[in-house]
Amino acid sequence: MEIIPTTAIIIISILSIIVLILGYTTFNLLKKNERAEDIVLGYLDYLDKISRVIEVADKKIKKIDIKGSFESDDEIGFFFKQIKQIQGILNDFQLKE
Repeated sequence: MEIIPTTAIIIISILSIIVLILGYTTFNLLKKNERAEDIVLGYLDYLDKISRVIEVADKKIKKIDIKGSFESDDEIGFFFKQIKQIQGILNDFQLKE
C-alpha cells in the first residue's frame, strides 16, 4: 500500500477549503439575487398600476375638454391648463410596452 505524500494532502485540503468557500459564496449570491429580483418585480407591478391610473386619468381629461369650455373660462381655465400640464408629465412617465 502506498502512502500519500504530505504535499498532496496539503493541496487536497486547500482545494477542499476553496471549494467550500466558493460554494458558500455562490449560494449566498444566489439568495441575494433572488431577493433583488423579487423587489424589482414588486416595483414593476407598482409602476404598471400607476401607468394604468395615468392612462385612465388622461382619457377622462380628454373627455372632459372635448368642447374646450374649461379653457375658455379665465379662473377655471388656469387650473385646467395646470392639470393638463401635470397630465402631460404623467403621460411621459407611463410604462411603454
